[in-house]
Amino acid sequence: MLPRRLPMRILCALIALAATSGWALPACAQAPDDQALRARAKSGIDLLMDGKLDESIAIFREIQKSDPQSPLGDLLEANALWWKIYYSTGNLVDPDVFIATNKAVTPNNPAFDKLTSSAISKAEARIKAGQEVARSQLYAGMAWGLRGRLLALRDKRMATARAAKKMRASLLEAARLDSSLTDAYAGLGNYNYYVDTLSAIVKMLGFFIGLPRGNRADGLKQLELCATKGELARAEAKFYLAKNLSRPNERQFERSAQLFGELARQYPSNALWPMMVASIQCRMGHIEPCESGYRAVLKMTTQRMNGADVSLHRAARAALQRRHPGMKIE
Repeated sequence: MLPRRLPMRILCALIALAATSGWALPACAQAPDDQALRARAKSGIDLLMDGKLDESIAIFREIQKSDPQSPLGDLLEANALWWKIYYSTGNLVDPDVFIATNKAVTPNNPAFDKLTSSAISKAEARIKAGQEVARSQLYAGMAWGLRGRLLALRDKRMATARAAKKMRASLLEAARLDSSLTDAYAGLGNYNYYVDTLSAIVKMLGFFIGLPRGNRADGLKQLELCATKGELARAEAKFYLAKNLSRPNERQFERSAQLFGELARQYPSNALWPMMVASIQCRMGHIEPCESGYRAVLKMTTQRMNGADVSLHRAARAALQRRHPGMKIE
């Protein structure tokens, strides 16, 4: 009798032996390769960027079941949870702001932490085994980047810097091993940009942990590269590029609005994108498109009950209320 938890490699060896000995054993199912998993992942990422978070998570969990040893499904579900946390606690009106207004831990935080840890562990196991090393470095770096993004959302500066340092090392190695892994430049671009534009106190904190310097111009170029040629991170790179270009030290509002508009056309169900376009119009002093944009978000989210749309509806109402104190916003 075979043990209940026979390792797959031993089971497959027995099945191979069965082919020559006449034993009647079930076929050894082979997990799909990473390319097949990524093809499935892209449909989930499209749902995620279209604001359909729960539907995207269902696909990412299918990927986990298809290959439990792959870090990809855990990584992508963690990313979906990051967006849930961002929608529920982040500043959804000002595109250049990432710090949460509410620092309370959300119900999604424990699962997010577990998934990022799992993705990192699975990626490191593959690296140690010499299995798809470049892509495993990419996934490890992306997971560290996600962890850093949540820490940044909570304004935990030292912990963010530590995660960013680990992200950078993994992504640089991935790009060195395989120059076609353009997704690496989403994290590297943000690293270069933010480290070069951080406040002096944050740079001082970085000094104590040996945080490598960044380069603002290189960071924008790397984000542009990923936003144009990335595979899994293309839309998010465009999101970050648009956010960065809207910051006071850039003030490239027309380009930022263009990028957010492209996201709005590509993902028409997500009210975040027209919200961002409206906010940029406000920055440029274009009052009519600014306010009509916020009202369009209100209308778009009125009958929706999912968490992201509830948050966006509330944010659009608050934005209009700030512009018209005392007025009843319908």
